[in-house]
Amino acid sequence: MSNPGDADATPITSLKQLADHIAAGCKPPADFRIGTEHEKFGFRLADLAVPPYEPTDGQPGAIRDLLAGLERLGGTPIVDNGNTIGLKQGAAAISLEPAGQLELSGAPLETLHDTAAELEAHYEQVRGVSRDLQIGFAPLGFHPTATREQMPWMPKSRYAIMRRYMPKVGTLGLDMMTRTCTVQVNLDYASEQDMVRKLRVSLLLQPLATALFANSPFTEGRPNGFLSYRGQVWTDTDNDRSGIPQVMFEPGFGFERYARWLVDHVPMYFVYRDGRYIDVAGRSFRDFMAGKLHNETGAIATVGDFADHITTVFTDVRIKRFLEMRGADAGRADMMVAQSAFWVGLLYDDAALAAAESALQGAGWQDAVALRAAVPREGLAAAWRGGTLGDLARDIVGIARDGLRARARRDESGRDESVYLEPLEAIVAGQPNQAEHWLERFHQAWRGDVRQIFAEAAI
Repeated sequence: MSNPGDADATPITSLKQLADHIAAGCKPPADFRIGTEHEKFGFRLADLAVPPYEPTDGQPGAIRDLLAGLERLGGTPIVDNGNTIGLKQGAAAISLEPAGQLELSGAPLETLHDTAAELEAHYEQVRGVSRDLQIGFAPLGFHPTATREQMPWMPKSRYAIMRRYMPKVGTLGLDMMTRTCTVQVNLDYASEQDMVRKLRVSLLLQPLATALFANSPFTEGRPNGFLSYRGQVWTDTDNDRSGIPQVMFEPGFGFERYARWLVDHVPMYFVYRDGRYIDVAGRSFRDFMAGKLHNETGAIATVGDFADHITTVFTDVRIKRFLEMRGADAGRADMMVAQSAFWVGLLYDDAALAAAESALQGAGWQDAVALRAAVPREGLAAAWRGGTLGDLARDIVGIARDGLRARARRDESGRDESVYLEPLEAIVAGQPNQAEHWLERFHQAWRGDVRQIFAEAAI
């Protein structure tokens, strides 16, 4: 989730102005970059409890102290009401999810080799600081042991607004905020047409990504019957702003249609002014543009407000000045990079994108919605065109591999980026995915003790 950002104070005068704001992200393929974001749960080594923001009960290990330690290694604090809630590190940033899940929003990078190096450098920093604080971090899709009530809340003002609003629009929104972790990749588009092609392929394949990267089979110490419970949580979080919107598959969809959907369909959370969040949760952005919220906000709607509003949309693929792939559970380091590799291979090579479109020919919004409902529990066994999603997975991973080989971006050893797909190639060949691996460990080596996952999943 983004930190306070775009401060463009230009008053909004038209939908086209908003469409142009998004369209400004278009760039030539030579300038395409890869931005990877990944989250992880903290835990205290002594008792495996979730670290609070500030030290309590004389226990070592607090998120505030972790950020202070990371700041000493290089970074500029991001402050909210006097509390450090993140760090800027050049073109990258470290931020906090609502319960202290630690996120790296990676820099825009040229190759997946750079992505892998960035992830390891970040992990090395976190491991070094965490060691002194007697805490660890584990990237998992859903917290395996803690109840919702046991999760702390970070002092980030927008989260207080969401915390009040979420129970009004879904039963699992607070779980999404506090007990989930994801990995996503942010990728560029060249034009409106290119954006729509990539968006629709990505929306149709997002359930496949959920199945491949499933890594959340436990809730409060027991198997929950799902492979990706994080994926299930998103089915009842806030459906006005999440999921796979039908409008994205309608003829004529583009930047202006998207801007209209954002303004007319997605309720607001807040207006940010002078370092303060004003709670307008549930109100209409269209009304804000028309001046109908002036008594509450004391402000006119600006392009910066629209940019902030975009960050409150949680669709499975989010359109900003780039596309965010949002369907995967957080997981092992090699799986984190594999998630970026999967989408780069499919979307950054013209032949691969065309091959993916061919593999999905005839599929549409209803197919995507049906798969999205099935895969959290069924994974690759979900039905697909007379077979299973696993059949499609083999074809799509192969297309991604061909796309990465065509990019021919090689490291110092001469390896191209397709090496980062090896974990997915193993899964589509029949090996267990992350969730299945943990379930096997639970029933055998752990003898029913989920707590052992923290040591084995730790970065």
